[in-house]
Amino acid sequence: MELSEEELRLLEQMERALVEEDPKLASTLRGTSFQRMARRRMILGGAILLVGIGLLIVAVLLDLTAVLQTVVGVLGFVVMLGGAILALTSARSPGHSVPKVRASGKSGLGVVDGGRPHRPSRQRSGSPFMERMEERWRRRRERGL
Repeated sequence: MELSEEELRLLEQMERALVEEDPKLASTLRGTSFQRMARRRMILGGAILLVGIGLLIVAVLLDLTAVLQTVVGVLGFVVMLGGAILALTSARSPGHSVPKVRASGKSGLGVVDGGRPHRPSRQRSGSPFMERMEERWRRRRERGL
């Protein structure tokens, strides 16, 4: 849904006020620091994953007692799992699209067009399902007024 001209104008005024009041927050909202932080977390997660694999290899290769070998192996697995979780949660899923951003004003902030990826509707507008949903919506609106 597109914003009206007045809504866009108000949004631009709010953006300018935000940039003047708190430039650091405005920079964060632009998204560049979020991307850098996600990249750092992925690299850190990968490094922790490698340390966990190294601990597993050490547990297998070194001539340790059975109890110590088990403890080092379990510790290596837990560290490896933590690194993998950190790396994977900081990365965006390939199936999710990034919301489209329209630049507005000189501040560099943008308007996000929706939170979900746009998918064409599989239902026809005249389908019984949509008719039922529209009828429910009308009844709710009538009860609320």
